[in-house]
Amino acid sequence: MEQARLFAAIALSFIVIFAWQFFMVDQEAPPPEAPQAPATETVTATDTSVAPMPMTEAAAPAPAAPAAPARTARIITVETPLYIAKLSERGGVVTSFVLKDYRESAGKDSPLKSLISEDITGGTLQAGFSGGNFPDLGQAVFSASVDGEDLAVSGAPQDLVFSWTSPDGVIMEKRFLFSPDTYLIGLDIRLKNPTAIPVSGNLSLTLSGKSPGSDARYGFEGPSALIDGGLEQIKVKSIEDKNVYDGTIGWAAIEGRYFFSSIIPKDPGAARLHLSVREEEALQSQYLLSDVTVDPATQKNVAFDLFLGPKSLKILSQYNNGLDKLIHFGMFDIIAKPCLWLMNYIYSVIPNYGVAIIILTIVIKLILWPLGNKSYASMNQMKRLQPLMAEIREKYKDDKKKMNEELMGLYRTYKVNPMGGCLPMVLQIPVFFALYRMLYEAIELRHAPFIGWINDLSAPDRLFRFDVSIPFMEPPYGIPVLTIVMGATMLLQQKMSPPPGDPTQAKMMMLMPVVFTFIFINFSSGLVLYWLVNNILSIGQQYYIGRKNA
Repeated sequence: MEQARLFAAIALSFIVIFAWQFFMVDQEAPPPEAPQAPATETVTATDTSVAPMPMTEAAAPAPAAPAAPARTARIITVETPLYIAKLSERGGVVTSFVLKDYRESAGKDSPLKSLISEDITGGTLQAGFSGGNFPDLGQAVFSASVDGEDLAVSGAPQDLVFSWTSPDGVIMEKRFLFSPDTYLIGLDIRLKNPTAIPVSGNLSLTLSGKSPGSDARYGFEGPSALIDGGLEQIKVKSIEDKNVYDGTIGWAAIEGRYFFSSIIPKDPGAARLHLSVREEEALQSQYLLSDVTVDPATQKNVAFDLFLGPKSLKILSQYNNGLDKLIHFGMFDIIAKPCLWLMNYIYSVIPNYGVAIIILTIVIKLILWPLGNKSYASMNQMKRLQPLMAEIREKYKDDKKKMNEELMGLYRTYKVNPMGGCLPMVLQIPVFFALYRMLYEAIELRHAPFIGWINDLSAPDRLFRFDVSIPFMEPPYGIPVLTIVMGATMLLQQKMSPPPGDPTQAKMMMLMPVVFTFIFINFSSGLVLYWLVNNILSIGQQYYIGRKNA
C-alpha cells in the first residue's frame, strides 16, 4: 500500500497521455428513434394564398429535365462590410464566400478567408423540388433581379431574387436578403403554381462543404444539427452507418474548426436531415421537407436564415435562434464556456490573448489554491517520512504483508494520506481537457499574436523554422521553445515531489516530463502557455508550503 500514491500518479499521467484523444472528440450521440416521414400538415412551409391566376389548360406535367439554357449563366457579386459573396444564375447557388475580417494564415499578406473550397463543384445552398411532378433543377438557369453583375450592400438591407420557370409554367424563386451588419442572410424559397394541376414533391435545401482533415481528431468538424432541441454532431465516418435524421430541426450546419455554414428555418418543424459524402472529399447536408403540395393558382413559401461565418459565441449568442448551441467543447463544456467568457473579458481590458491566458491561469490556480495547499502539505509530510519508510521496507523486505501493515500504521500515526499528493493532478485533468478544447477551437485565438515568434496562439510555437523533418513533430518544423521550457518546469516539479521507494519506478516517473514534452510538441502555443504558467505557479506553491512546514 505504500506505493499506492505512486501507482495513482502513474495512472493519472497515462490518463493524460492516452485518454486525451478519447475525451477531445465528442462521443457519438445515441441514435434517435426510427425515422418517420413528417406529415404534410406539419411542414414548415407557409401557405400564402394569392389572387387567382390564369389557369393553364394542360395535362398533368410529367417530370422532365429543363430545356437546355439559351444563355450563359451570370455570376452576381454581392459585397457587404463583412463578406464578398458570388452567386451563380445556374441553380441560384452560392459559389464563393470570402470573409473580410479573417485571413487564410497569420501572414499580413495572406489572402482573405474563403469558406467555399474550390473542390466543391456546383456551389452550396442548392434548392430542389424532387420526388413528384416537378422537373429536376440540376442545370436550371435562373434569372437574377439585377441588371448588372455587382450588388453593393452598405446602408440598408438589399435583396437579390433568382427566378426560374419550368416548361409547364411553375415558377420557383430564391429571394436572398443581404444585410450590411450581420452574417445572417435571409432566404425565401417560393413556388408559384399558375397551372390547373397541383404540384407536389419534396422541397430541399442542401449545404455543401469539404470533409474535415486529420486535425479533426482534436475537436469536432463535420455535419451537425439541432434536432428536437438537442445538439447532434455526426462524425463523417458514421454517415455510412446512419445518414438520415428525422425530427424538429432547428438548424443544420457543416462545421470546420473555426468557421461553418448553416441553414436555419425561421419556423422549425418536422423535417428530415439527409447526409452524404461525395468523392470522399465533399460533404452534403440536405434539409428536406416531404410531401409539399402547391395547389393550382396558389403559392407556397418556405423561409430560412443562412449563416456563413465564424464560430464565435459572442456573435451567435445575439441571434436567439439556438445557433449558439453549435459552440460546444465536449464533455467538459460546462468548464470551458466560463473560461472562454473570462478570457474574452480579460482581453477586453488587456488586448493580448497571451496575457489573457496567463491571467486566466492565475485565476484558476487561485480557485484551486486551498485544495492545492492540502495536497502539497501531504506531499511534504510524505517526504519527511521517507527515512522511516525506507527502514520499514528494509526491515520487512521479505514479508510484503507485514511491510504494508507497518507502513499503514506509520501513515495513521502521523495522520498522512498517501494519496493526498495526487489531488492537484486529479483536479487539473478536467480543467486541462476543457481548456484544451476551448483553446483549440476558440476563434479568438486564431492568428492571435503573443510575443516575439509566437504570432499565432492557435498554432504550435516554432522558432527558426526549417525544412528538416523532426520525429514526432508535425509541420511546420522548428524549435518548440515554449514546449521545451514547459517540459523543464515539469521535470523540476517532479524532482520536488517525494520519490518512490522503488528506484525503477523513480526512473519511470522522471521520464514522464519527457513524454509530456513530446505530447505537447504539436499542441497550440496557447495551451502550452497555460500549462507552463500553471507549472510555475505550482512550483511556487509547493516551495512555499515546503518552507512553511519545514
